[in-house]
Amino acid sequence: MHQMVSSGVESSRRWWVLATVVAAQFMFGVDAFVVNVALPTIAAELHATPAQIESVVAIYLIAYATLVVTGGRLGDIFGIKPVFITGVAGFTLTSLWCGLAQSGPELILARLAQGATAALMVPQVLATLHLLFPDDARSRAFGIYGIVLGLAGAAGFLLGGVLVTLDLASLGWRAVFFVNVPCGALIIAAALRIVPQVPRRAGVRLDILGACVLFIGLLCLMGPLLFGHDLHWAPWLWPVMASGGGIIAGFIRLEHAVARRGGMPLIDLALLEDRAFMRGLGAAFWFFFANLSFYLVMTIYMQMILQVPPLQAGMVFLPLALTFVVASRHAASRARHRGMMVLIEGCALQIVGLAALALTATIVPVPGASAFAALLMIFGYGQGMVMAPLSSIVLATVKPASAGAGSGIYGTVAQVANAAGVAAIGAAYFAAESVWHARVAFNVSLSLFAMSIVTSAVFLSLLRRVTN
Repeated sequence: MHQMVSSGVESSRRWWVLATVVAAQFMFGVDAFVVNVALPTIAAELHATPAQIESVVAIYLIAYATLVVTGGRLGDIFGIKPVFITGVAGFTLTSLWCGLAQSGPELILARLAQGATAALMVPQVLATLHLLFPDDARSRAFGIYGIVLGLAGAAGFLLGGVLVTLDLASLGWRAVFFVNVPCGALIIAAALRIVPQVPRRAGVRLDILGACVLFIGLLCLMGPLLFGHDLHWAPWLWPVMASGGGIIAGFIRLEHAVARRGGMPLIDLALLEDRAFMRGLGAAFWFFFANLSFYLVMTIYMQMILQVPPLQAGMVFLPLALTFVVASRHAASRARHRGMMVLIEGCALQIVGLAALALTATIVPVPGASAFAALLMIFGYGQGMVMAPLSSIVLATVKPASAGAGSGIYGTVAQVANAAGVAAIGAAYFAAESVWHARVAFNVSLSLFAMSIVTSAVFLSLLRRVTN
């Protein structure tokens, strides 16, 4: 790999490799948002319940979160290139399955498989960047990666609205999944040709049992939140949730047992004793708890309650996504000079945006799409101020030798938080809607988002005290 960087021709080739692997990251990012715009249409056609609609988003995140560390280790064991190509092929085939699904439960199962294959694909992207760019071009390469992450959200919202509205070949919502098929095929073809082979790492082992236990624990913990409304909050749901908490506690004990036997636990247990890192993870958890769940509630409220058409709903989020990209670029440089205060200010700006949305929804009986678009820019700018520097600030508390393990834990916590937010705040929205009406449910959700962001800011303040 280092030979490849050293020669002039091969040095130019690595930018094509970058384009190939980042295209896979872009496809993954778009998929996380494109589905949101299509959810109301999916619900109508498949006669899906609110719980099934939430699960379409949450199960994908749970599968990805519990397997992403394992996916990274598989890249170390078998080589980045074959695992990357396998992941892209799996993601492409499971996207096809999603598009062919004939019922809510089948779509949920297909999304579970799609999340699992994404966990093979995505870790290889950052691993490739780390290996390909050890020189001065590193910051430029990671800058491109960051911009692609931001643009994926904008593209996802816009593409979802366009595909559902155009109804190409009468495919309707199915096109949002089918679009991954030609994209995945092109990425595979390019990867086979230009992505270099990387030597395998010796001594890396898998903790399959740990991944399975974590998945079951999260499913038991979040499943009742997802399906509680449909099951009329049956009494047996609460013991299932309690068992989920017990299984996750058992997961930590299991990891300690694996370490004592000389194995390689799924997580670096030493990091759990790092006070600064744990405070950083707390900030990340509560920030992401109010991330995808926010877009889910906004989409449902606009399309199902305010009857905003899919294309217009997608366009509403476009200014937010572009503002997010601008804020991300500004925040990265500002954070170098002002540190954690930039993130805390970003949290405050998000709360201002949420308050403006709540006030508008309360005063105006039927807010227009343009009003929402303008207000969402406030929230989007605040979100960009936090998300861009958050990972680097949290991981800066970790020793260089544990950087890989810290990144894996951070990524897992972020996606678990996204799934937990979708489950919990989605459940609160539908419960409030059934008791009162949609406007009250919307404001209840906005309050929960604000509380989550405030909690994230508190953890950031605690982290600031430890690191200053």
